[in-house]
Amino acid sequence: MTPFRKTISAALVGSAHALLTALSASASDATLLHACFPPPALAAIAGEETVVKGSHRYDSPTRLDGTALAPPVPDALRGSIRRVDLPAGQKAIALTFDLCEQRGEIAGYEGRIVDYLRREGIKATFFAGGKWMASHRARTEQLMLDPLFELGNHTETHANLRLLTSAAARQQILAPQKIYEETRTHLTANQCVSTQAGWESAIAPQLRLFRFPYGACNDATMKAVNDAGMLAIQWDVATGDPNPNVSATALANAMVREARPGSIIVNHANGRGWHTAEALPIAIPKLKAKGYTFVTVSELLAMGKPVITPECFDRRPGDTNRYDFLTVLEHPLRPPTPTAHTTAPASSLSGSASAKTRPASEAASHPKFQSPGGIEH
Repeated sequence: MTPFRKTISAALVGSAHALLTALSASASDATLLHACFPPPALAAIAGEETVVKGSHRYDSPTRLDGTALAPPVPDALRGSIRRVDLPAGQKAIALTFDLCEQRGEIAGYEGRIVDYLRREGIKATFFAGGKWMASHRARTEQLMLDPLFELGNHTETHANLRLLTSAAARQQILAPQKIYEETRTHLTANQCVSTQAGWESAIAPQLRLFRFPYGACNDATMKAVNDAGMLAIQWDVATGDPNPNVSATALANAMVREARPGSIIVNHANGRGWHTAEALPIAIPKLKAKGYTFVTVSELLAMGKPVITPECFDRRPGDTNRYDFLTVLEHPLRPPTPTAHTTAPASSLSGSASAKTRPASEAASHPKFQSPGGIEH
């Protein structure tokens, strides 16, 4: 795919404008959250951030029967959304946190991050995996009910979608939608919600934002995500927090140094953002001092012109190809060959997944592969 930059005009019209307006609506207070969860239930629990390996309790794929899809994303908003161009004088940014969980493990929940955001009134967007939501049901409900936060889809088990068959990719994309809907149904049947006026508008009926694992996509999987009614959200600031060798000070400095109006910043809150909880109290006061405010991704999108590219990448086009060497646990895979390069057609998810490869020895020597637990984005 040839890189290009696509923006939406300030006067968004039709379905694109309606979608962004609907996504940016949010509840005004935390009445529902406090009705269902007393403060002690919201607080961080020591050790809850720890990733537990070797657990297969939630490994079974989610059945997709009856999964409701949102209307497809309009053409003007299709592609990889990296940041938002804001009107002059506006200095808003979106903090995002990935909640990934693969098969054979129970990932963590970094409550210190959430506690700090709540205490400071900082809005944020959490991209949750379907398996993570299933294994952290109460925490998922808390994030759903909190007006400071919004949830997005981060696949079922953090698979590299462009290595999967169309059926396996569909499972990864739609499973979190199904789990979210089931969680919402369970939550709203509780009296703490059902007896409150206006709860329907306070809890989003569906996930409308999506983040590709590893920041890796191809034409077919991008089309599948957008056809399922989700905007593909990437980032323009990556702190490197899955690397335990990057200190809290370095993470904070990256956020303060690289953020600009309309930025989308990616971190992790699943036990793999090693020093993020310590970095936020350093970075956020400095960002506030520079005049920045914090909004959800949906709110940011509605404030200006989303900047969209046709392909996914971390810092530059092609830099996520290295993740094609990771052995994911999904089956059936479309295994890459050591030297062949294949490209998926843009028209349908049924096309071949991209499998750009390099020798395994080169992948293993890359610094990203040297980080314990370094599952990125």
